[in-house]
Amino acid sequence: MAGQHTFTIIKPHAVSKGYIGPILNKITEAGFRIIALKLLQLTRREAERFYEVHAERPFYNDLVEFMISGPIVVSVLEKENAVEDYRKLIGSTDPEKAEEGTIRKMYAESMQANAVHGSDSDENAEIEATFFFASSERF
Repeated sequence: MAGQHTFTIIKPHAVSKGYIGPILNKITEAGFRIIALKLLQLTRREAERFYEVHAERPFYNDLVEFMISGPIVVSVLEKENAVEDYRKLIGSTDPEKAEEGTIRKMYAESMQANAVHGSDSDENAEIEATFFFASSERF
């Protein structure tokens, strides 16, 4: 059975362009309940730790630089089949290939500046949520 939680990040460029409200609105209109939410700025070390799974990939350093370039919004979302439903809502990593009406089609600039991150599995959703939120911060 699919899990009820997923994790998302509204990325620096989407925050700086004022898309927090519209993105959160789209999320809640899709039936997700926000159970944890923070606005923060990652340190280099935090970004390196969060993305260490990609450390050997050529885009790792650019990704870290991008993610520390400004504030982000992190959130835990709740809904039946959360990971799969959220992945559909955000659309393809490449905004040019994303379906109309998806978050990335509406707010992304490029594959890296793709507006939001969404967990790709129930296991990763829990790992990523725990990186940013204690259980006492989830409601």
